[in-house]
Amino acid sequence: MSRLSKIAPTPPDDFKKNKYKELTEELTEELSELQNLLYAEGKHSLLIVLQGMDAAGKDGAIKKVFSGVNPMGCRVKPFKKPTEREMAHDFLWRVHQHVPQQGMIQIFNRSHYEDVLIQRVHQWVDMDTIKRRYDYINSFERLLQENGTHILKFYLHISQEEQHERLSERLKMRHKMWKYNPGDMKESERWDEYMEAYEDVFEYCSPEIPWTIVPANKNWFKEYTIANSIVELLRSLNMEYPSLNK
Repeated sequence: MSRLSKIAPTPPDDFKKNKYKELTEELTEELSELQNLLYAEGKHSLLIVLQGMDAAGKDGAIKKVFSGVNPMGCRVKPFKKPTEREMAHDFLWRVHQHVPQQGMIQIFNRSHYEDVLIQRVHQWVDMDTIKRRYDYINSFERLLQENGTHILKFYLHISQEEQHERLSERLKMRHKMWKYNPGDMKESERWDEYMEAYEDVFEYCSPEIPWTIVPANKNWFKEYTIANSIVELLRSLNMEYPSLNK
């Protein structure tokens, strides 16, 4: 099991900011071409799951990494508190509607994992239910894989101190005030409970689709790590543009 307290939320000391910002620019350019190829070939799809505590930088990562991607071939779905209609169905119902079709990239800003994280921490469901949901999630992700969807799962790992600093900025910086939620600091008081819930997710959910734990205290390293993982996967598909006589 990945003990998050043992994993540094900062990049290695020998990683230089300017170098990796340049590499990220190169990767985002390549991602633009690979996404076009993915769309044209129409044989694969890509689901990207972004999880992390409040202020971990999910929105910023999406904005930077996918800055050059054609919006015709990429969708973003943020998962917030379930609606009354969504709560009247099984917990995967609202998720399955947004999985990517062939040729598309789908980004989940939070995801089906919220149903084994926040619901566990707040004890809205019992642990027996949580454990059953692990199995349902594993089956769900295997189903997607068997239908040509490649899945990348990222946990944006920040320290609690960094989180508090970022949450405080939302009270001071005008362009960030719209993100302020008075409940965020309250949720941070449950930090240890969330870390335990995440660690169980890493251990029990789809071991054949491993999580990438991204040190995210520094945005430039977070963006590089995510972009590099996506580009490496898309390269490995050996995609080709269709010919005229396809």
